[in-house]
Amino acid sequence: MSIDDFLLIGIFGVETAVFIAAPVLCLSLAAGLVVSIFQASTQINDSSLAFIPKIAAMVVGLVFFGNFMINRLAGFTTWIYTHIATLTPN
Repeated sequence: MSIDDFLLIGIFGVETAVFIAAPVLCLSLAAGLVVSIFQASTQINDSSLAFIPKIAAMVVGLVFFGNFMINRLAGFTTWIYTHIATLTPN
């Protein structure tokens, strides 16, 4: 197994992790930004106010992007399992 093989696995793994996590994280970030702007403009400093919209945004993200995430992870898993034989020494 060469350095190129390790790099290929690492790059594909990190790329898969980013594509799986990005939709939910971006929606959570947007919800947090909207809530913080609302809190700053109304001077409401309740800490529990920030959690509910973030959780709702994450649930919405999982509902809308869950199929994409599962397909992407299944593709990565299938790719790893099909290439295990070529990555091991003879």
